[in-house]
Amino acid sequence: MASTKKAKKIFVLDTSVILYSHDSIMNFDEHDVGIPITVLEELDNFKKGNDTKNFEAREFIRMIDNLSAEHMLQEWIPLNGKGRGRFKVLMHTNSEIDAAKIFDDNKPDHKILNAALKLQEEEKGKKVILVTKDINLRLKAKSLNLPAEDYETGKIKNVNTLYNGKTVLEKISSEKVNELYESGSCDTDSVLQKNKPADNNYFILKSDKNSVLAYYNPISKRIEKVDKKPVYGIKPRNAEQTFAIHAIMNPDVKLVTIQGVAGTGKTLLALAGALEQRRDYKQIYLARPIVPLSNKDIGYLPGDIKSKLNPYMEPLWDNLKFIQNQFQETDKDHARLTEMVSKEKLVITPLAYIRGRSLSNICFIVDEAQNLTPHEVKTIITRAGENSKIIFTGDIYQIDTPYLDSQSNGLSYLIDRIKDHPIYAHVTLEKGERSELANLANRLL
Repeated sequence: MASTKKAKKIFVLDTSVILYSHDSIMNFDEHDVGIPITVLEELDNFKKGNDTKNFEAREFIRMIDNLSAEHMLQEWIPLNGKGRGRFKVLMHTNSEIDAAKIFDDNKPDHKILNAALKLQEEEKGKKVILVTKDINLRLKAKSLNLPAEDYETGKIKNVNTLYNGKTVLEKISSEKVNELYESGSCDTDSVLQKNKPADNNYFILKSDKNSVLAYYNPISKRIEKVDKKPVYGIKPRNAEQTFAIHAIMNPDVKLVTIQGVAGTGKTLLALAGALEQRRDYKQIYLARPIVPLSNKDIGYLPGDIKSKLNPYMEPLWDNLKFIQNQFQETDKDHARLTEMVSKEKLVITPLAYIRGRSLSNICFIVDEAQNLTPHEVKTIITRAGENSKIIFTGDIYQIDTPYLDSQSNGLSYLIDRIKDHPIYAHVTLEKGERSELANLANRLL
């Protein structure tokens, strides 16, 4: 967290912050941290289950138990690590301003507000700040003259300047463009004037007469030509799609992110590229996080667990059917896809079902990655074993979870943190290719 060293503060954490990152309590520098007892009560409801929020709840409870081994939770307890402050649990107490009465509801959010307000009354020499991922709770706190802010650790400052993986250079000499066409590569200095590009950065190089697609190869340290190639019946329709296919097919790149609005072909290209490389991997996994509509649990849906999950997996099956339909039913490639699914060479599954699995010799595609937290993204990548490739696709502006935004989601975090690494490549798809109608909606609505 960004903080000033001049005046010590006390940050009061909401449940949403703990569920976002269980070690958030450690990220407030030398300042103290208060945990309302209501937060512990709410975490008790989350401790059972296999979702990431259940893992975060359990890990936080274990951390607090270890830190308080020789202390009572109502006293200030030192946090482990040099330069860190202290923490304690804030009990239910009556503050002069009662949020439950003001908002006419005794729900947990208002109990958390009261705990912070009481601490504000007791610690008049320190600034008390409520930290929550819940925008509405921040607004309520500010209406009661209680400072409130979002949890900033892992948050991207400006998504408008987020790395897009591509550079367009004009006024390149025709000789240099021709050299790329003829020999397939050229030295970087003659194109970039000694400016080192990011590893695996893509280029559109334009001269007065022609243009060429290229990328910076961090192994050869040269600019190399990128050819437009189809993968498993899918042909790239623009430069960015060509770059995405190149990144997916590049054996030296083990981690790929593809960002773009709906209809740009993110998932389709990732799946087609993985199928093209099917012989290189033991399995292909295509997964996505389950984010129920209207934030309702899947238990609201009728039927068994398979029928509950089918609506969320249907877009992935649609992409597979689209690829299959590029071939005649009598074509061996058409039949091969059906066989791959039946033999579980290709698996389409909710992301939660991957937890604990080994990701060795696997091409792993994570769709809708913008609905993941930075910690979830890290957990997935750290499971990668030998000969594995992970592809994250998503739209950082189309987030379906209430406590994430374009700055704090795992996809934005990943792109910002891992850019310019030799085994990583990123492409932002800009042009919608689904239909003219879809492009109209993306542009004007």
